[in-house]
Amino acid sequence: MTTRMLLLADTHVPKRARHLPDRVLRAVDDADIVVHAGDWVDVATLDLLASRARMLHGVHGNNDGADLRSRLPEIARFEVEGVAIAVVHETGQATGREKRMDAAFPDTDLLIFGHSHIPWDTVASSGLRLLNPGSPTDRRRQPVRTMMHVTIDAGRIEAELVALS
Repeated sequence: MTTRMLLLADTHVPKRARHLPDRVLRAVDDADIVVHAGDWVDVATLDLLASRARMLHGVHGNNDGADLRSRLPEIARFEVEGVAIAVVHETGQATGREKRMDAAFPDTDLLIFGHSHIPWDTVASSGLRLLNPGSPTDRRRQPVRTMMHVTIDAGRIEAELVALS
């Protein structure tokens, strides 16, 4: 069985964009699982994704208020095809990230995070894969806005960063 996941983070609607791009919404419709790594900013975005996604996992971020924090955990954990997955918004500075996250998430195969708006795809010495999809609405210092497609098949994780024009 192959599972298709869409990774999002740092949507910041309506502060950075009035709404999610149509391409993101089409990707939500096509995914088996949608993961949002925090900084939704408004409840309407959570409700929209929850109504469209087959399955949604998400966490709150540092810009999310009490209304979102009451509905979303700080850390989410789930399993897909034998792959142990954790989602968190912040992981701290880039330097030493793999070593810190190895210690913080010892029984995890894939860690999905956000906060920086900077796409990230590395593997720690333990084999822990770290993915940050960037932001589909606020590119910050990046050349383009981004999201990420992840395919899990027989325990193998393949990730593709998707640039949004």
